[in-house]
Formats: sequence, C-alpha cells, structure tokens
Amino acid sequence: MATNNRTPLISGNWKMHLNHFEALKLVQELSYAVSTDDVEVVDISLHPPFTDIRTVQTVLESDRLPFHLGAQHCHFEAKGAFTGEVAPSMLAKLNVSYVIVGHSERREVFGETDEMVNAKVKAILANEMIPIVCCGETLEEREAGEADDKVRTQVTAALKGVSPEQVGALVIAYEPIWAIGTGKTASAEDAQAMCATVRAVVQEISGNDAASQVRIQYGGSVKPVNANELLTQPDIDGALVGGASLEADSFARIVQYRLHENDSTS
Repeated sequence: MATNNRTPLISGNWKMHLNHFEALKLVQELSYAVSTDDVEVVDISLHPPFTDIRTVQTVLESDRLPFHLGAQHCHFEAKGAFTGEVAPSMLAKLNVSYVIVGHSERREVFGETDEMVNAKVKAILANEMIPIVCCGETLEEREAGEADDKVRTQVTAALKGVSPEQVGALVIAYEPIWAIGTGKTASAEDAQAMCATVRAVVQEISGNDAASQVRIQYGGSVKPVNANELLTQPDIDGALVGGASLEADSFARIVQYRLHENDSTS
C-alpha cells in the first residue's frame, strides 16, 4: 500500500447519463452506501451532467453530505458568444470543487487540443476550483511503444505556465484510452508504471514538492473487483470512475477498496 500523505480521491464521472431526478436518487443512495468512516480516509467527487449540477448541489448542501461536487467540462473564457458552453465562473457559483479537463472523449470526439486543455486548467484555477487533468494513450500508441511519450507530451502541455504550488494541489488522471468503457483494464503493474511516469514528469516540470503532493488517479474500467489492486499502488492516489459510478453499490465498494483486498481472487 502507498505510504504517503496524499488522501485518495475517488471521482464518479457520470458522463451523459442520468436526468436530475435520477441524479437525486443516486446521491441519496450513495449517502446510505458510504459511511462516515469511508470519507475520513477518502475524498469523493461526483461529476454529473450540467443539467443535474444544481440539483446535486442542493441535496449535498441541504443534507450535509460529505461529497465534493464536480463538473465534467468547461470553457476557458469567462463569458462570450459560445453557444452551448459553460464558463468556469458559472460552475464556481454552484460550489463546484473539481472540474475534469481534457478527458479523452473531449479530445477524441470534440477535438480539444493540448493548448485548450492548458487554457482550461488556468481558468479553473483562477476560479478557485481544482482541475482533474486527464492524459492517456491509444492502444496503437501503446503497442508502438509510444505511451510514455504521449503522456509526457500531454502532461507537459497541460501544466505550462502553472506554478509549482498550483501543480501540487491539482489532480492528474491517467486513463489509457483503450481501457475506457471497454471492460479492459491496465494491469496494476502497468497502471503503476504510467502513474509513476506522470509523477516523474511533474517532478521535472515543477519540482520535488509538487511531485510528492500531486494526486494521480487511474481511470479505465475501474470496478469493485479490481479497485484494491489498482488503488494500493504507490503512485496511484484514487480513481476516475465511469460506468461503475452510476450504481451506488458498485461505487461505494470502490470507495471502500481497502476492505475488499480479496475481491480480485473471489
């Protein structure tokens, strides 16, 4: 198990699922499935679609639930003629704490560039929220031996112009693109090796303190059955969870990964 002072962050990325009634139901179910003991050792963020954020904010605050509110995306401009986009300040007003940036689906489907990701990181930080900066390689890049270079390039670009203090306080999510939504998962050894590479890049860019403080998540078909093996690696500080975050029981079991170290052999 990792021996460091970094509190793991387990983030549920709901993607384009759940209307606001369904979101409310899931949060209420999670409030029963996750205990006070769990949230003393793990941070939890929930990332609903934009149309659900106000509903989730209201229930979190009115019921004093120990979950952080997150968003999946934002624009980097403060305002303007950007139909369909949401400004960082709008999210901040809803008490959003974490914003996912540069998810592979945003890069691959919507054409987000490294430069756009960097602009979003800076805008999110300027609005006193925490970016969860995503990076990861395709299967073709991995098989060609280009995984390290791809991740190094993405992390370096995302952190350009960001102070070491800010880097230490943010989150980086390593998500191999070939493992997202496919049911395939990187082995614990491969996930650890790539997260160690991410930390090494942070050290090169921002120094030892930032590298020791930054939290690095693994994402890509994380489930209760593999959570313990993945999340007890020394350089993995949590998970960015997709499909398994849409069910309270499965997400709670990932949050409680320390209790399920034998799941992978059962």
